[in-house]
Formats: sequence, structure tokens, C-alpha cells
Amino acid sequence: MHLTLYTRPGCHLCDELKEMLLRIRPQQAFELSEIDISREPALERRYGRDIPVLLIDGVEAARHRIAETDLRRKLEQRQSG
Repeated sequence: MHLTLYTRPGCHLCDELKEMLLRIRPQQAFELSEIDISREPALERRYGRDIPVLLIDGVEAARHRIAETDLRRKLEQRQSG
């Protein structure tokens, strides 16, 4: 399973989501790519201030915030499906 986190420096919501991902990673097997949208103009235009955005295997799973229980459920569903 591959997770992609769209973020930018100074984004406290991004930092919170990344901390959550790192906290649950020992119980959920996934690869994580973090992409700084401020380095890519097309992504900056696409997401702007709508970050963080989390994709699970290319499908948007969260924008701005997600409860840890909801994220764990989505990951478990993806692993079993």
C-alpha cells in the first residue's frame, strides 16, 4: 500500500497528519511519500491551501483533517480489499 502526503513547509495540519501516520505505521504496513507542493507549480495551483491531502494508492482519503480511527479504518479496508 502506498500513501502520498501533499504538504508544504509551515503547515501545522500537515505536520499533525504526518505525526499520525508515523504513529500508526508500526501497526499498518505502508510506504509513504511526502510531496512539497510549493516546489511544483502545478500542484500548488491544484491544491493551494487545501492541504494536507492524503492519497491511499492514488485515491484521495483525506483533506485537511482526518480522525485517527477513520484513517486506521481506511487503511485496514484497503489492506483487506
